[in-house]
Amino acid sequence: MSDESILIVDDEKNILSTISMALKSNGYAVRTAESGAKALEEQAAAECSLGVFDIMMPGMDGLELLRVFKEKWPNTAVIMMSGHGTISTAVEATKLGAYDFIEKPVSREKLLLTVKRAIEFRRLEKENIALRDEVRQKHDIIGESSAMKELVRRIMTVGNSQSRVMIRGENGVGKELVARALHNASPRRDRPFIKVNCAAIPHELIESELFGHEKGAFTGAAAMRRGKFEAANKGTIFLDEIGDMHLDTQAKVLRVLQEHEFHRVGGDNTVKVDVRVIAATNKDLEAEIKSNRFREDLYFRLNVIPIYVPPLRERRADIPLFARHFFRQFADEYGRPSKQLTESAVEALMDYSWPGNVRELQNFMERLFIMAEEPVIEAKTVYGHLPEGVAPDDWRSDAPLGSLKESMNLFEKELIEKKLKEHGFNISETARSLQLERSHLYKKIKAHGIRVP
Repeated sequence: MSDESILIVDDEKNILSTISMALKSNGYAVRTAESGAKALEEQAAAECSLGVFDIMMPGMDGLELLRVFKEKWPNTAVIMMSGHGTISTAVEATKLGAYDFIEKPVSREKLLLTVKRAIEFRRLEKENIALRDEVRQKHDIIGESSAMKELVRRIMTVGNSQSRVMIRGENGVGKELVARALHNASPRRDRPFIKVNCAAIPHELIESELFGHEKGAFTGAAAMRRGKFEAANKGTIFLDEIGDMHLDTQAKVLRVLQEHEFHRVGGDNTVKVDVRVIAATNKDLEAEIKSNRFREDLYFRLNVIPIYVPPLRERRADIPLFARHFFRQFADEYGRPSKQLTESAVEALMDYSWPGNVRELQNFMERLFIMAEEPVIEAKTVYGHLPEGVAPDDWRSDAPLGSLKESMNLFEKELIEKKLKEHGFNISETARSLQLERSHLYKKIKAHGIRVP
């Protein structure tokens, strides 16, 4: 028996009975109502997945009932039926949100096929909503630092507008996350979000990538192809690394921003689009303009609202949040229990400057998640995976001591490493400070496995 429940509404009892029997015999759970008012009571008591409404009913007719359903229960699919059907009535029902319109007398085959399709449509719609929610959660902005709170406030203020936004920041800070957050905070949230990495597409291909091409426009163009701007219609296009876009392409993008239209490569037909443009760069665009590598007019068109994303070293308070978030994320991806960090391990993460920003931290946490065998990770493990030279001199002080020989070897290795760093890895000066022969120092460096740049 199907888990889907169907509410049939018609003022004629014989029709209610006929449709109800047809649906029940095919495993559907069915409830009936002889008026619009009764239908609202039934739906309020227990929400049905699908409604089948007659249009011509005394009191509240089917179209008014449909209007109320779409306001109160937008996820319920509705099929309309009428013995006096006209094209205008069917169009109005569709505009109000009806899934389909069938004429009376209703054939059993037509009814069952339409119900099956409506229920499948509703299932796919629910899956899409769940998927969108999952994507939005995955791309949530994380952070409790004052810098991130200000960034989130700015996103919520700007997101609901149609203004163009220029996102600035170093590589790996999360500029794409900010762009997605702006899209998700906008009225276009249920429309496409299309990303274009301007630095990753060769100059000779980017025009076709952005605007599409007609069949035969160039060698290999075997069919017409729509570009990213067309794909983003009614939604948002994110032009990442806009500072790397060639000047010729910049001129064509400027025209789209001004005219809201373009031509596909090799075509004469005008394609109109309604697209919100968000751009991002890690370059100094003002310097690029002075060097004639970026158009000043395009810069002013794109830089309506500037947003700066600070590097991770300027918001260290967010590092523990990111670290734990990434552990939970990898636990889900790999199907393993999540790992924990001790306070000293968190401090170790916060001591590092993270030149690769959030992207580097994410990669590091994935490596820790895979490589570290223990469920609770200590500072020693963190330092062991960070670049050499990051750990402070006393980071091993809490490690248990082994034999006297092991302790002396450990002390010798750490002393040599410290002296090498003090003298910029100059072997002669390091040997002199340790009162060793150069050849003797080389042997010790090799024996201890010390890396020398």
